[in-house]
Formats: sequence, C-alpha cells, structure tokens
Amino acid sequence: MAYTTIDDPEKYFQSLAYTGQGGDNDAYTLSGDENLQPDLVWIKNRGTTNEHLMIDSVRGALKALNSNDATAEDSISNSLKSFNSDGFTLGGNASCNANNNTYASWNWKESATAGFDIVTYSGSAASSKTISHSLNAVPKMIIVKCRSAAENWSVYHHALGNTHALFLNTNGASSDTPVFADTTPTSSVFSVSADDRTGADGKTYVAYVFAEKQGYLKVGSYIGNGNADGTFIYTGFRPAFLIYKNTTTADSWFLHDNRRQGFNDQNELLFADSTQAESTVDRIRFTANGFKTLDSDKGVNKSGDTYVYMAIAEAPLVNSNGVPNNAR
Repeated sequence: MAYTTIDDPEKYFQSLAYTGQGGDNDAYTLSGDENLQPDLVWIKNRGTTNEHLMIDSVRGALKALNSNDATAEDSISNSLKSFNSDGFTLGGNASCNANNNTYASWNWKESATAGFDIVTYSGSAASSKTISHSLNAVPKMIIVKCRSAAENWSVYHHALGNTHALFLNTNGASSDTPVFADTTPTSSVFSVSADDRTGADGKTYVAYVFAEKQGYLKVGSYIGNGNADGTFIYTGFRPAFLIYKNTTTADSWFLHDNRRQGFNDQNELLFADSTQAESTVDRIRFTANGFKTLDSDKGVNKSGDTYVYMAIAEAPLVNSNGVPNNAR
C-alpha cells in the first residue's frame, strides 16, 4: 500500500512566524529542519490591518499581489527582495517587515512532485482558452489573478464543479460563473473564458495550481454539523497549513498554520479576504490524520452548510515505509 509519496513535507512547504526587524535587507530563515527555497511567499502582518503580500519567483521579487483585494500587480521596492536558499530577504515595508511587528508567512516550492505549479499567461478573445500546467495530474484547486488590471481573484475548487467558482478577495458564497469556461481541468491543461477575471484579451494573469498528493496535499469539502463538538475531516496527515471557506453562506476565507501557536487548539486565525488583524477563537484542532472543527459559527461549521478547504501536511499519518507518525 502506498501511504504517501512525500515523507518530508518541509522540502516543499513551510510556515514561518517571525518578528519584523524594519531594515532594508533583512534575511529570514525558515524554521523547518529542511532547507527550502520558496517559489511562492504569502505574508500577513498579524497585529495590524496591513494588506496581505503574495510574491512568487515566476513573476519575480518585489512584484506583489494582495489576496484581500482586486488591485493589479504592484512593484513594491521595499517588500520581498529575494528568494533565498532557505528563506527570503525583506525590505522595511509594514506589510512584511516593520520593526517589532509579528508576521505569518506561508512558503511553497514549485514542484510537480508536491502538486504545485505557478503559471503565467495572457488572455485572448477566444470564448474558451486552455492553459498548460506541468503537474501531470488533474488540478483540484486553481487560484487565478489578473496581474494587469483590478479584477477579483477567481478560485476553482473541484468540489464545486466546473460551473461554479469562489473569489479569494471576497466573502461571498459560491456562484455560477463561466470564469473557468465550465470545463474540468485535465492532467495537462486547465480552461479559462474571456472573462476579465481569468482570460480577457490584452490582460496578463498568474495561476497557482494545486493537485492532490496522498499524505501531503488534500483538497476537499465537508458539511457542517452546527455543533461545538464539530465535524472531523480526514486528510491522511497532520496539517501544517489550512485554508477553508463556507460556500453556502457568505463568510471569510480562514487561514491556520502550525507555527503561529504551535500547539492545539489552533485558535489563531487570519482572513485571506480581509486586512483584519489576527483573531483568537477556538476554531480548529489539528490531529495526526486531519482536523476537527470546534465551533458552530457559520465561518467553520454551520449546520448543513458546505465548506471547501485545502490542507498541506506537516507530517503524513504513515510514511512510505509504513511507519506511523505521532499526534502533535
């Protein structure tokens, strides 16, 4: 039995909680046991209402997008200056490196092995356009942002089907929209329409493309039970990162990780669609094989509502040699 293809998730993803230094060239080292040169860095100031920063190696250092709004790509000279062999170097921008401010960062390596690809492309007048990716697996979640104009972030999630989407910078429920051309992705391409948000003629885009990997990356859904003794969701691993969203009722995209608090319960949460500072609510518990909801709130566990999520592993439940990992 193949338990996982990735015994050491830290080679492909690491969370980092850090305190800003406020300098012009401050280097930060990721806190895992493995060196990881990130290709996507997502940073949020935990204590203020500064915007999220998302910078990737394909578009280049300094070129920032904000998950919390629709603005076009912006070159910010004092933001992320370089992707290093085990971390990154920052300027003194308040969104990433103000002196004595606390931050969360989530760091991905682009890798078909780990089911993550960064794709840039240009739109066209065609009503449907296929975009190549390099995962050699069917994507289960795709996040697209127009780089050249102010347009909402579009999110494909396989649990919603190919006719519906969510928008990362808004709290709305899922909607019937043609942004992904009503077409299911394949192991080599995904499809977009000529909609301004995903494929309009004359506009440029970036897509973050995710495929499931057993024991490492899970893209799924669950139904809330409206109980403080909430729903348990099996992933097959202990999570390092979790993003989830109510698709039935309007509410935020919530972000949890294994570094900000470092122990259960995971009550420190951030909001992908908002500049709001970190909130502390008993909301999620990470387990050796998944996560459990701990609240009846509509953001995480409203009775009968459907939620979608993506989780990335800290450690698989069982490694490729059949050896179990321990709970946290």
